[in-house]
Amino acid sequence: MTPFQDDAVRAAFDAIPEPDRAGLLQLRELILRIGADLPEVPSVTEGLRWGQPAYLTPARVGSTIRLGVPKNGGFAIYASCQSTIISDFADAYPGWDIIEGNRAVVFSDITQIDPVRHGALIRSALTYHLQK
Repeated sequence: MTPFQDDAVRAAFDAIPEPDRAGLLQLRELILRIGADLPEVPSVTEGLRWGQPAYLTPARVGSTIRLGVPKNGGFAIYASCQSTIISDFADAYPGWDIIEGNRAVVFSDITQIDPVRHGALIRSALTYHLQK
């Protein structure tokens, strides 16, 4: 596992019950790995936004990705609801995932994480402003 950049982020993950924590940690690794492999993304910074782990790029490169636990259970990856990230993803992969409006992909089990499909979502978010 990639070391945490921030103790507050580690504490946020520690507060999430299993098995949701394991799923969110797997998404975290996917975000950090994809971010490191994108030459157009100089860095991905880990922090907290609204009390949730968040992954940010330098201004005007990408859009913030957050990880959290929705009220209805499971775990989720969130994108800005002001963007087209989730709707573009839903259009590219219709019927594959549980989509919450234009803001989240919700998982009920860690086995639902697909590094290829969800990797495309993460790549889209991390390079969002470069695409527009």
